[in-house]
Amino acid sequence: MNRNRIVGLISLIVVVAVICGFAVWRTTSKSGPGSATPTSTVSVTGYLGGEKTGLFDDDEFAKLAAESGLKVDYRKAGSLDMMTADRSGMDYLFPSSRTAVEYGASKGVKATKQDIVFNSPIVVYTHKPVAEGLAKSGIMTKSGNVWRLDMAKAVDAMKAGRTWSQVGYAGGYGVFHIESTDPVKSNSGNEYAALLANTMNGGQPATRASVKRDAATIRGIFAKSGWMETSSEDSFNQFLTLGVGSKPMMVGYESQILDLAVNNPDAYAQVKDDLVIAYPTPTVWSTHTFMALDAKGEKLLTLLESKPVQKLAWERHGFRSVTFSGTDSITRFKVPGTVDTVQNVTELPPNDAMQDLIAALKQ
Repeated sequence: MNRNRIVGLISLIVVVAVICGFAVWRTTSKSGPGSATPTSTVSVTGYLGGEKTGLFDDDEFAKLAAESGLKVDYRKAGSLDMMTADRSGMDYLFPSSRTAVEYGASKGVKATKQDIVFNSPIVVYTHKPVAEGLAKSGIMTKSGNVWRLDMAKAVDAMKAGRTWSQVGYAGGYGVFHIESTDPVKSNSGNEYAALLANTMNGGQPATRASVKRDAATIRGIFAKSGWMETSSEDSFNQFLTLGVGSKPMMVGYESQILDLAVNNPDAYAQVKDDLVIAYPTPTVWSTHTFMALDAKGEKLLTLLESKPVQKLAWERHGFRSVTFSGTDSITRFKVPGTVDTVQNVTELPPNDAMQDLIAALKQ
């Protein structure tokens, strides 16, 4: 090969290299250095429990989803309600307990894949004057800055129809009760019903026989609340907005106050000196179970179980997980009265007893 041909070949190689390099530069300049964001995304939507909307609305979550090729949307629904809702076009269901999953199974809901993604204990929110008043009758106790609610004493007071004044809080109107979401539509109310049923069964998980025996009493306790929300998020917002005169006590998730402290510090600053978080003794864990209905839902499940999302869910929204719970103290939220280790936890009743309880509360 003569010298001119060699020079020409080298020149051609250089030109091709420059063109390829320019193409690569254009691609990386659009997506950012090291970006793994796919060139296209697919939309995924489903039913979501209200207490998790803060996470799904988080800009960082949207960014992580986009990097996985997903644009995530949702419709808010109660954990039990979503099992009987129209699932046309839905890729997932994200209730807050295995009870809801089992309830869905009884209604013919079949997931292609499912897993527990987050955990959060059921707590009771109240106001400082109420807590201090109920401490007089022993329904509530305080150790250090941690408040606890004695479920057995609370149930005895509600069964007896005692007034707020009779249990120690003179500022309350009517009979003593703890408000919750609707137990046949929403998980936090449903798990509160399970706590009531367990308490009436001597602290042991309720059975079909004990549910049958105590169903009328449990219905009577819920009747004291009147209208009940179907979303835990809406119920918590109402508790914060309406104050002690309207909602002295309510059942919720521990994660709700942690989320508020991080994402709405101004609102938290307004209520922190009055709001009390109390851990029932016993309490139950809410197991937020993601149910994929198709391949897109399965892809979202993979994202939710990834370390970046698990970290985000704990640090910004207060959902405990195997990865972060216990290794990163809850003191990071600077919410007085919260605990790293939740004690005095009881198991939910078995599925057949829970289904009987749901059916009884629909009557």
